[in-house]
Amino acid sequence: MLELNLFQLLLFLVSGAFVGLLAGMLGVGGGLIVVPILLYMLPITGVSPELVPHMAIATSLATIVVNATASVRVHHRHGSVIWWAFKALTPGVILGSILGSFLARLIPSAHLKTIFGIFTLLLSLQMIFKFKPAPNRKQPGKKTLFAAGSVVGCFSTLVGIGGGSILVPYLTYWDTQMTKAIGTSSAVGLPLSIAGTLGFILAGWNIPFKPSLSLGYVYLPAFFGIVMVSSFTAPIGVKISQKISGKSLSRLFAGFLIAIALDILLPLI
Repeated sequence: MLELNLFQLLLFLVSGAFVGLLAGMLGVGGGLIVVPILLYMLPITGVSPELVPHMAIATSLATIVVNATASVRVHHRHGSVIWWAFKALTPGVILGSILGSFLARLIPSAHLKTIFGIFTLLLSLQMIFKFKPAPNRKQPGKKTLFAAGSVVGCFSTLVGIGGGSILVPYLTYWDTQMTKAIGTSSAVGLPLSIAGTLGFILAGWNIPFKPSLSLGYVYLPAFFGIVMVSSFTAPIGVKISQKISGKSLSRLFAGFLIAIALDILLPLI
């Protein structure tokens, strides 16, 4: 058991290095990278196939808690967080995240992977073709933001992301400046990931066949391995990104997402 645990830790340390490198290079939240990596790594460490998608998503959300905490401080320091929007979005986000974590338990493993695969494919197409609705200059009300937060929280929890890929386009639709949309989305990602993680811990507390080193659906070796290393390799990714054009980076990430989506979806057809 000790040898297996050491092997697991080494595997997830390498995964964390890869996550940090890609996150820094592509400028995206770790969830879109952590989930697919864990979908491949968890079976190698002996996690039951029926638990792999749930544990990949839950563990991804747990890593986002750490990353979002640091991100919020930076965005607040630069005045990039619209706090009134954050306060209006957060109750809905928390409600949606808890709902999403318990809803995920009711969704079969293959269907949960399909949801993630379709989401990544649609996101990659959006990046390639730049679908973007015309901005609406009318400011949303608190009820509208609560409803939007509920949807963002629920769906983001189902696919294990911090919500930025959904919330940033939504906020820019309301003619929000991009830097403030990103900053506000990063701030909202903190309560979203906390609520989603706690929901997955509770939802998976008594599940059968779960690994011993886990809290509900959160797999601790993967969580600690990724968090410990990703923060060190992210700056390296940033330096690499500075030597590559933004268009090339966007295409690279879109290609990465398409490859992941097709690998997940094609065996299911």
